[in-house]
Amino acid sequence: MSIVGAVMVPHPPLLIPEVGHGEERGIQSTIDAYREAMRFIAHLKPDTVIISSPHSILYSDYFHISPGQGAEGTFAPFGAPQVRISCVYDTEFVNALATGAKQSGLRAGTLGDRQPELDHATMIPLYFLYPCYKDFKVVRVGLSGYSLKHHYALGMLVRKAADVLHRRVAWIASGDLSHKLKKSGPYGFDPAGPQYDERIMAVMRHARFDELFAFKDSFLEEAAECGHRSFTEMAGAFDGLAVEARQLSYEGPFGVGYGVCTFQPAGPDPSRHYLDRYDEIRDQMRKERLAREDAYVKLARATIEHYVKTGNLQKLPPDLPEEMLDRKAGVFVSLKENGVLRGCIGTIGPMYGSVADEIRHNAVAACSRDPRFTPVQPQELPDLVYSVDVLSPMEPIDSPAQLDVKRYGVLVTKGSRSGLLLPNLAGIDTVEQQLSIAKQKAGIGEEETGCSLERFEVIRHE
Repeated sequence: MSIVGAVMVPHPPLLIPEVGHGEERGIQSTIDAYREAMRFIAHLKPDTVIISSPHSILYSDYFHISPGQGAEGTFAPFGAPQVRISCVYDTEFVNALATGAKQSGLRAGTLGDRQPELDHATMIPLYFLYPCYKDFKVVRVGLSGYSLKHHYALGMLVRKAADVLHRRVAWIASGDLSHKLKKSGPYGFDPAGPQYDERIMAVMRHARFDELFAFKDSFLEEAAECGHRSFTEMAGAFDGLAVEARQLSYEGPFGVGYGVCTFQPAGPDPSRHYLDRYDEIRDQMRKERLAREDAYVKLARATIEHYVKTGNLQKLPPDLPEEMLDRKAGVFVSLKENGVLRGCIGTIGPMYGSVADEIRHNAVAACSRDPRFTPVQPQELPDLVYSVDVLSPMEPIDSPAQLDVKRYGVLVTKGSRSGLLLPNLAGIDTVEQQLSIAKQKAGIGEEETGCSLERFEVIRHE
């Protein structure tokens, strides 16, 4: 036995009538598709149901597999404590998966169980599945800060464990799509939102799982997607298999995308061993990114690569634009790995003789002296993505009304404490959020008054 089928489903709590109070009728197509998807799972009669959840415990360098005999949860956070969901875990499968991960070198297991109750991204699929089918046990797996390649590899390990244990296994990949489809939605609008949804639905309804690797990390962040890594884990369980895929529904009337698809294996297909394609796809994406980099980002990259490899500060190259040598300004250098921040250090105003020198010194600090992270290691360098923000002079303002999170960064100061936040950051959509985070960085209490505000603009190079 092995993987017998899978579904891709969303998890908005308002799907539950006790939560939606009638609002769920606004996504009736999703509800109807959900029920059909769960009837599909029930027809397969799985022994074990894998649920990959974006809202289980998440670590940057570890895949959490829920331990114990089982768990339960309620919809109390959404105003419906009377709705309770419980499940029994397949402990034998959990142990086999953890063992397989250890043998393969993938960091995954049952450590760090600080959140034993079920999350809503797990409970909602079970809410719809239980009326159809109950003769199964659950394995709940989380996501991580690792690359999509690692998520796909975890799915491959799930199928291997199913083969070893002779289990009939079905996978529920829980995940919403973009959260930025409409200005009226909870997270506002970004053009990347509908673009992501259109693209991911095409990928999934045709089971072109290798294309999951070709989404830029920055694009995923701009779209504020939820389920991409969950879908990628599920895809790994079908590695080397032909797949019959069917889209049951897609809609996003409330500003968040909801897609439902079913997947069923259709025999071996050697052309669909996709893990090796990850490096090929990502290498091509890296070449395209390097070709687009301007002199500012090239200098940050070259400085960090030289420093990480040699421990020395590289000399300025001879062919820099005059604007980088003649101008002085504050500069922030940021680096990300797999879409996750890996370091960010900057100066509010100029500390060195030119923007170029500012970039060099802050680049070294970002990769080696950001107190939130360990120093960058040589093996990480190919996966790093850089941005350089050149700051305008600070401008005192009298009121938050003079801020705009897309245009202006903010510096909040009270006494000797100060906190700065750059503009146009993913996930920061309101001035209130911007000020709250800047205060937090400064160690200024949320309710403290008497703070001075300064705003600034940046020219972002990425």
